[in-house]
Amino acid sequence: MNTLGIFGGGQLARMLALAAAPLGVRCRVYEPGAEPCAAPYADIVRADWDDRAALASFASGLSAATFEFENVPTASVEAVAHTVPIRPSPAALAVAQDRLSEKQCFNGLGLATPHFIAVDDLAGLKRAVEALALPAVLKTRRLGYDGKGQFVLRAGADIERAWQTLGGVPLILEAFVPFARELSVIAVRGLDGDFRPWALTQNWHRDGVLALSLAPAPDPRGLARRASVIAERLAVHLNYVGVLTVELFEHDDQLLVNEMAPRVHNSGHWTIEGAQTSQFANHVRAVLGLALGTTDARGPAAMINFVGAMPSRDAALRVPGLNWHDYGKTPKPGRKLGHATLIADDAAELRRRLQLLQGALDSSVDVAPLLDALAQ
Repeated sequence: MNTLGIFGGGQLARMLALAAAPLGVRCRVYEPGAEPCAAPYADIVRADWDDRAALASFASGLSAATFEFENVPTASVEAVAHTVPIRPSPAALAVAQDRLSEKQCFNGLGLATPHFIAVDDLAGLKRAVEALALPAVLKTRRLGYDGKGQFVLRAGADIERAWQTLGGVPLILEAFVPFARELSVIAVRGLDGDFRPWALTQNWHRDGVLALSLAPAPDPRGLARRASVIAERLAVHLNYVGVLTVELFEHDDQLLVNEMAPRVHNSGHWTIEGAQTSQFANHVRAVLGLALGTTDARGPAAMINFVGAMPSRDAALRVPGLNWHDYGKTPKPGRKLGHATLIADDAAELRRRLQLLQGALDSSVDVAPLLDALAQ
């Protein structure tokens, strides 16, 4: 039996382990935190990131190792890489861990991004604001996700406050993009170079956290093909193996690359039920050098994230095509606790089922953006 190592024990590791089991693959998770939600489905090594003995124990007997989030300390990955293949590679991880390196990589490949300037001190921030104008978004270069480590500057009075909030670490100022839509393309590249994208996905965020996804995204301008080319160009450049996510802004009939995630991604959760092969199953296949499965969609799918609290399940389960995922986490504000995916044979039926689901869920869950997109 193959054993796959996973750095991080959250819901993505949980779903990787669930997808690995039918392939005869056991997962072993390295997680410093208490109560990893992957625990019911994987072996757990619970230790600090700098515990070399624990890292050696984790690595023993692994066929390969991967990660469920990109903020794994580089030193921890390198300690395991001496004895175990790491896929995607530590080099790809390093690019994704630093927003400046990431944007420079995109531009070096001829991929359009929002304008950006590196910021190291308050004087540099003021110069960057003068160059880019306001509004603009100040971000930490490292350790940011789900809206964390970001500050939107809308007026000059925000500059000092943004610096007080985020200053002291390397930063990047990005021009604010009045985008028409947020999109993502999720693709997988095998050890043999086989590259396969899933359907282009449209996303909606609330407070920086993904709230809703729709796949395939309505695509009257043929953006799906352009998005796939972007992802493939990145994957080939990085000699990438595994699932790669590229987050995009649609602006003036152009795709601007926002950032990439070197892993399975929240906006791809719809693939569990909505695609012939899920992002999780194909990631396991890719990193172990197995043949990839088809990424074709079974039909349109909508994904609803549950953040901070789980709504009542019972009425929702009566909606046809509803798939419920509870991550088993302790509720707290801003925490992703679960998701639901709704699938149908066509867009009209998906919209009808979403209307039923809206009536079945708590009032705190709003699927109106999905209904609006499907009505167009």
